[in-house]
Amino acid sequence: MRNSRPILLLEDDNVDAMTIQRAMNEIKVSNPLVHVANGEDGLIYLHKSDNEKPCLIMLDLNMPKMNGLEFLKIIKSNAEFRQIPVIVLTTSQQEQDKLESFKLSVAGYIVKPTDYKKFVEAVKTLDLYWTLSESPVNMN
Repeated sequence: MRNSRPILLLEDDNVDAMTIQRAMNEIKVSNPLVHVANGEDGLIYLHKSDNEKPCLIMLDLNMPKMNGLEFLKIIKSNAEFRQIPVIVLTTSQQEQDKLESFKLSVAGYIVKPTDYKKFVEAVKTLDLYWTLSESPVNMN
């Protein structure tokens, strides 16, 4: 990524979270990865004033307590958080989930590859895109 701000990962599956961290380490993404297990914990992280605002949110849809779509509805209705890009990274291939995600202004929707090499390639592509992508300097 172009900056050193953290990437916020909302993922309830610890194995998937470790796989994402491993893939990021393998391709040498230097941004810290902050992992929370559900949407409620994601909101707590975002609202805590001493936490640095993430440059990107990677979001699973199927989580307990507050799922990804519920989390998206809340942050995209909040002026302080709506400009943070969100990538859905999920096992759901449901067309309805894709439609709802894009209605809520996600920057992308990726179905988690089951093959590790393909998973690393997906993370590598995300990193390349967000390294090349220009963002406003004064994002809230």
